[in-house]
Amino acid sequence: MSLVRIGFIGVGSMGQCAHLKHYATLPGVEVVALAELRPGLRAKVAARYGVPRAYATHTELLAHEQLDGLVAAQPYWQHGSLLPDLYQAGLPLFTEKPLAASLEVGERLVAALRASKSWHMVGYHKRSDLAAECAKAEIVRLQSTGELGRLTYVRLLMPAGDWIANGFSDLITDDSPLPEIASDPPAGDLDAATFDQYSRFVNFYIHQLNLLRFLLGEPYALTYADPSGVLLAGRGVSGAACAIEMTPYTTTLDWQESALICFERGTITLELPAPLAANRPGRVTFFRDPGPGAQPQTIRPHLPWVSAMRQQAANFVAAIRGERRPPCEAAEALEDLRLARDYIRLFTGH
Repeated sequence: MSLVRIGFIGVGSMGQCAHLKHYATLPGVEVVALAELRPGLRAKVAARYGVPRAYATHTELLAHEQLDGLVAAQPYWQHGSLLPDLYQAGLPLFTEKPLAASLEVGERLVAALRASKSWHMVGYHKRSDLAAECAKAEIVRLQSTGELGRLTYVRLLMPAGDWIANGFSDLITDDSPLPEIASDPPAGDLDAATFDQYSRFVNFYIHQLNLLRFLLGEPYALTYADPSGVLLAGRGVSGAACAIEMTPYTTTLDWQESALICFERGTITLELPAPLAANRPGRVTFFRDPGPGAQPQTIRPHLPWVSAMRQQAANFVAAIRGERRPPCEAAEALEDLRLARDYIRLFTGH
């Protein structure tokens, strides 16, 4: 496949600044068409990024274009009504996280996907950060060799902060009104107040639920939710403990997300940048102390100046080409919605 032809569905703020600007400049990729409900925005974005054809709806785009993949950066609470149409196109699909606004809708989407010829990559961009990829490779290696003992603990820290990092500075805006689109139904097993808690948790911390599994390299169960709302804890199937610290403090002009991965005789520390920070990967540090008579070491690799969002786009294109597996597919993303439901059950008793 010499040229990967991509169609974009939705070019709002995240569509433009987290996704389109990267696909438009990736080698071997052509954004051949976009669909956007707002006519003024549709024309402006197509002109800025040199997209040859622009349509009002995804239906029109799919009817007229020959594509290799679709990027649909849409509000996740509308995935239940939109994505089945896209699955029927039989094309590789990328969407933002999470898979859906509720576990029930997520289950229906995975069933519809399995009945189609499509596959669906969900945008957990932290897995594509070069520092996270580097950390993951070393975790796998250490688990294979056993040279630092067993993996004992993974802790994530995610304080609320400046996640935009000036990433919307080149956002194209327009006064065209956005037509009203119905949201997917709320969870049937939750009252309105509890579903609101679930929705807020999913919106803020679903990334960390997913990243925890990525670093552990195995499924895990949640065992404790602190009443303060600051801490949740769990255990991997192999017995490793895990925890997520959720905004124990906040920052205004910074982003201080990190992960600590512990082996019996060493650690891996991962520092992640703000999600929309440009041309900046995270940082990873390896510490090893093999024992008496051996020299402890700290190593910090230097990584290319590539952001997680750009690398995520490259990973989707590589998956379309058959060069790698998507970092996270819909079936795994469904597990994050299940874990979020488990957290709410632990936190509220419902």
